[in-house]
Amino acid sequence: MKNNILIVDDIHPIFMEMAAAKGYHCDYKPLIKADEAMQIIGGYAGLVIRSKFKVDKQVLDAATNLRFVARAGAGMDNINEAYAAEKGISLINAPEGNSDAVGEHAVGLLLSLMNNLNKGDAEIRNGSWLREANRGYELKGKTVGIIGYGHMGHSFARKLSGFQVDVIAYDKYKTGFSDRYAREVSMEDIVKHSDVLSLHIPLTPETNGLVDDEYLFHFKKPIFLINTARGKAVKTSAVLNAIKQGKILGAGLDVLEVEKFPALGEQAWFDELRQSGKVILSPHVAGWTFDSYRKLSEVMAEKLISVI
Repeated sequence: MKNNILIVDDIHPIFMEMAAAKGYHCDYKPLIKADEAMQIIGGYAGLVIRSKFKVDKQVLDAATNLRFVARAGAGMDNINEAYAAEKGISLINAPEGNSDAVGEHAVGLLLSLMNNLNKGDAEIRNGSWLREANRGYELKGKTVGIIGYGHMGHSFARKLSGFQVDVIAYDKYKTGFSDRYAREVSMEDIVKHSDVLSLHIPLTPETNGLVDDEYLFHFKKPIFLINTARGKAVKTSAVLNAIKQGKILGAGLDVLEVEKFPALGEQAWFDELRQSGKVILSPHVAGWTFDSYRKLSEVMAEKLISVI
């Protein structure tokens, strides 16, 4: 029992191979339902999840022999971290495994927005050839503001290093993190100087709804907004309002307050979002590439040594 791991989501086989080499036995059940997992979880020392499985107090109470929870991703918002700590359960995540994917995706969204690539492509396919309407902006000389300078924020900054931009970063929980890719500044500096704002923050009570009408009101220049972090950090209605006011020139949103259909289509703001030519949407895939699929599992397996 002490080395049994229950895997309740799809992960790369390399995790099982590496875990077995460390003396673990893995039960791979990616299609298991939550109620079925609850019935057997007491027999496992480890639990591996991605995003669909919520590790709440009820799950942790049922998992009487659990020693660790490993998430194939960066965010831990689907785990009751405080209660896990009370029960002495270790938590493992793998931001190193998909930080390159997130950084590249954020750059892709930004370049597409600044050059109207999606908009121009759609117009041509519909028979319109509109050069002036699709004149873009250059990144060179712009100031890119990053909120959150962990693995993801650092990756985005590193990817921007060849574009001759000024990258500034704010992180409420870190100090002294200036490096060759970004300069540490205050939130006031982010608001005052940014031409681009990119979010790389976890979802917490403090970041929930961070980007709202009031927050966007204080920006001194029109901005391009990129969110590859958590959807609930940004109020979609506030983004749409800021676009109409000219405060946001374009928004690249990999994550939304509400995700997946039919729930997404039922939101009051969805039709306006869908029809906006100044918004690019992707289905929460910034960190989910063919490459990160393997790297996430490798990072998790390497970290198992810390809980043996």
